[in-house]
Amino acid sequence: MKRLLLTAISIISLSLVGLEVKAQATEGHDYKNAIGGRFGVANGITFKTFLNDQNALDVILNFRSNSKSSTFKLVGLYEIHNPIDTAPGLRWYYGGGAGIGTYKNKETDNSGAAFSIDGVLGLDYKIDGAPINLSLDWKPEMRFAPDNTGVDFAGFGLSIRFAF
Repeated sequence: MKRLLLTAISIISLSLVGLEVKAQATEGHDYKNAIGGRFGVANGITFKTFLNDQNALDVILNFRSNSKSSTFKLVGLYEIHNPIDTAPGLRWYYGGGAGIGTYKNKETDNSGAAFSIDGVLGLDYKIDGAPINLSLDWKPEMRFAPDNTGVDFAGFGLSIRFAF
């Protein structure tokens, strides 16, 4: 799993090297793209890109492990961002998406494909004058996997990203 995670991180990083960094910020917020880590119940990397002033795509590649199971998953989220007028740089957002990956039950040694339908609700903050973006969110999911189908409401996470 660690080798697969490192390979995925390398592929995403190399892909981003080819992106043209735009000096012009998207109207309404101070960045167009951001990449970094997501820390919480599941840990991994996250890449967010704005399609316009309000709509963004967030791609998360994460790994989650506990005493009963481990999951490696790629999640795509469509987010709608709304400004908080009293706090410049701070926006709240909501959205949804889906995930696909692998699942392993450590107790029975069963494994297979893992699918999920994901929601998201959070706060996004771009630090003024610094290329740092912070997001704190809740990402509940409905899982479909061998020995692990159900709803999980424990998906809280903090993302720390380099914004460009």
